[in-house]
Amino acid sequence: MKRYIKKFFDNEILSYLFFGVATTVVSVGTRMIIFYLTQQELTATALGNITGILFAFFTNDTIVFKQKRENWFGRLIKFSGARFFTFLLDMALTFIFVTKFPHIIGQFVGNDINIINTIEIGFAQVTIVVLNYLFSKLFVFKNK
Repeated sequence: MKRYIKKFFDNEILSYLFFGVATTVVSVGTRMIIFYLTQQELTATALGNITGILFAFFTNDTIVFKQKRENWFGRLIKFSGARFFTFLLDMALTFIFVTKFPHIIGQFVGNDINIINTIEIGFAQVTIVVLNYLFSKLFVFKNK
């Protein structure tokens, strides 16, 4: 069993997907809890993203892309910069589909803001996971 687990995590794409799901759970979980407590969708989106970015960096740096400990701060800066783009995309999607025009999704779900927010989160996360892998692979975690 230990051999299969090691083999799984030695596969970069499978490992990335596993920790991508874990990052999504951390990010979305944080976001939904904050939204539930505050009903502030942009604050919830921002804090969920920050939590997800930090979790993703440490798992991607050490486990997925197996980087050496040196220069980790430089990678954190690059990683944060790349994630900042997808953060802005996430904020824009939240603003458009939840804050400004909730009726676009709402017309299909009885205008329930919690369901609208959840649907938008799902759509945004799929887009963001793909973009984040590409940015990480091509610009941040380059093995020399």
